[in-house]
Amino acid sequence: MPKIKKLLVANRGEIALRVMRTAREMGISTVAVYSEADRLSPHVLFADEAYLIGPPPSSQSYLRGDYLIELCKRHGVDAIHPGYGFLSENAGFAWAVEQAGLILVGPSAHSMDLMGNKLSAKHAVQDFHIPMVPGTPGAISDVQEAAKIAREIGFPVLLKAAAGGGGKGMRVVNAFEEFEEQLRLAQSEARSAFGDDAVFIEKYIGSPRHIEIQIMGDQHGNVVYLFERECSIQRRHQKLVEEAPSSCLTPEIRKAMGEAAARVAKACGYYGAGTVEFLVDEALNFYFLEMNTRLQVEHPVTELITGLDLVRLQILVAEGEKLPFKQDDLRIHGHAIELRVCAEDPRNNFLPDIGKLERYIRPQGTGVRVDDGYEQGMDIPIHYDPMIAKLVVHAETRELAMDRMLRAIAEYDIRGFATTLPFGAFVMQHEAFRTGHFDTKFIEKYFKPEMLDSEDDELAEVAALATVLLANMAPKKAGAVAVSSSGSGEAGGMNAWRMRRGF
Repeated sequence: MPKIKKLLVANRGEIALRVMRTAREMGISTVAVYSEADRLSPHVLFADEAYLIGPPPSSQSYLRGDYLIELCKRHGVDAIHPGYGFLSENAGFAWAVEQAGLILVGPSAHSMDLMGNKLSAKHAVQDFHIPMVPGTPGAISDVQEAAKIAREIGFPVLLKAAAGGGGKGMRVVNAFEEFEEQLRLAQSEARSAFGDDAVFIEKYIGSPRHIEIQIMGDQHGNVVYLFERECSIQRRHQKLVEEAPSSCLTPEIRKAMGEAAARVAKACGYYGAGTVEFLVDEALNFYFLEMNTRLQVEHPVTELITGLDLVRLQILVAEGEKLPFKQDDLRIHGHAIELRVCAEDPRNNFLPDIGKLERYIRPQGTGVRVDDGYEQGMDIPIHYDPMIAKLVVHAETRELAMDRMLRAIAEYDIRGFATTLPFGAFVMQHEAFRTGHFDTKFIEKYFKPEMLDSEDDELAEVAALATVLLANMAPKKAGAVAVSSSGSGEAGGMNAWRMRRGF
């Protein structure tokens, strides 16, 4: 397969910029596309070439797959990277790219189609010894028969849209008497969101962890797993905080989950970057949830603990190269945490609160990475996901990573609208998170908007103390003296703060 010379990134914002940076390092020319709302976006200015593709609504711009392919032919582009969202898991688009003689930096259309529907994905992996949540093997067709099956499984059960994602078309049914009504609501939501009202039943796991395994495969049949990411801190079934590795897995369970994820990939002949998602119950039993056939938003935490560039690997695999390492070559180095910095108001049920980015100062320093796609003075468009940036930290231990995240949050200066930064500080300071004893109901169990008011007053002090701790942990030159806000090092700084917080 030929080397990629010119790459079109069929996306916007931070992920477009992130892909282009790696492409430039590899000597690949980059092409940006943009809607009228993104004329001055950093990814447009960074690319070697940039082309307007339509009005702000994504249906008239970033989702115009046929137009993107035509643009590639017109301007000598030989490959497309879809990023995440938009067309990244659209099997029809992947097929059209292949038919046009272009290279898709992603999996085959066949793999994408097979794993794009939760039911077909479960069917594909059923012979590969993958643990599954008890439930129906197919979509519900007879309401009475489905209710009977739900009773046999045992309430509560979960109704899920076969074509779904992001919590849409998902309903918890606690009793037999409410089953029929909840089924109608789930089908209606699924039909509205995905144009497909197929719904199936799963046993509801009350307090699960959401843990996903990053896999990478090549076109020669090799598949490796790049360890796990913990994604249990969520609102509306969408992730806000991710970390790697998970605080709850043993080496044995990590290996078992990784090998199961690799078998899922092999079940559909997968190559490229992908993620296999699992639910993990209180006893650390894990169950296959779904596969995401693309690069994930939270991929930076995996990059930081492995030292790998996942986009570079995607491109190499798309060019037909073999993976340059084997499973036994991979190790976990330190701990990484990512906070999605979104233009949302955590004091108002995380509703979008977009506006003008009046002030924008990024945190810096050792172990801090910011992936973003905005600059000070820009407007945040209403047409797209409200994520402004991904704030990612890496440190030698989980405790140091949490402290580093607190310092970075305090340094991050965003003005013009509410963001999830205060919520991130709340999470980093909460006992359940710091001890690793949490699940997907973290917000429901522990968070109330008014709690942020007291957090704001303490955050500056916490950041200063975190800086002291990190400075004291760093190697010292001969004769150097550690700095402390109280004259007694960590014991008088972070430990005193932890005592006040009850940690």
